[in-house]
Amino acid sequence: MITISEKLTQAESEGAEIKDTICLPFDERKRGRLKAVTAGGLNVGIFVERGEVMRDGTVLKAESGELFKVVAANEEVTTASTADAHLFARACYHLGNRHVPLQVGDGWLRYQNDYVLDDMLRQLGLDVKHEQAPFEPENGAYGEHGGHSHGGHSHGHSHSDGHDHSHSHSHDHQH
Repeated sequence: MITISEKLTQAESEGAEIKDTICLPFDERKRGRLKAVTAGGLNVGIFVERGEVMRDGTVLKAESGELFKVVAANEEVTTASTADAHLFARACYHLGNRHVPLQVGDGWLRYQNDYVLDDMLRQLGLDVKHEQAPFEPENGAYGEHGGHSHGGHSHGHSHSDGHDHSHSHSHDHQH
């Protein structure tokens, strides 16, 4: 078995010669310790720092120096979509409020199958379908501290909680 113990940064892996690929679903890419079989049939043991998701395209280095690229596997997911921006924002809010790992696209969102969530989104008015697709949820909720930086840019979301806070202003109108 080939032992893999290091994750390379994007800069370190630029132009590197990749020996093989390792196709993994999201739940396995969250783990720091696992056994897998590469696309070429090699048995590998992955022992990397826990706490960071191995994203699609992550390059791993074996103790022998060989490099392997992680590929997000197709898996059973739910993809919900709508052309209505307000409805889309409401759906993202409700799923985010439940701390669901969520992949957000242009007018669509994707999560691991959950029939309760499917029903909720259908009731909101979204088109909901089950499919096989790679799952790459947003980084924020998964404790990713290292790896790559987004340079501090915003992901375009507000941190308002949607609750009525008017009671906190009740004394503002006293004379």
